[in-house]
Amino acid sequence: MRNATRRLLLLLALLASALALPVLAHHGWSSYDAEQVMRFDAALAEVRIRNPHAEVAVDHDGERWQVVLAPVARMTSRGLADDALVVGKTITIEGYPRLDGTRELRAERIVVDGKTIELR
Repeated sequence: MRNATRRLLLLLALLASALALPVLAHHGWSSYDAEQVMRFDAALAEVRIRNPHAEVAVDHDGERWQVVLAPVARMTSRGLADDALVVGKTITIEGYPRLDGTRELRAERIVVDGKTIELR
């Protein structure tokens, strides 16, 4: 193989690796306990509308929980108004806690203003 061809192949391999890094950084769902469903009402303490997933923080049983929602576009397409999640509003959350005991929940659905939004 000529040097130019080798360099081109190396460059393409490096480019492919760089493009794959964001995918590797995205967390998977295997770290959540799908056998333990939690459902509770809580007031929103923090709201972060961003990608790859919107997130909220709530206080439940005296502890702060981080709640991973769905991508913003999915929530909007399923009927959640852009301004529906605001600090202080009480919502119902149903989802799965992390296996490692971290106070984080993967939300499967939320109820906001009487409307159920399926997140997965």
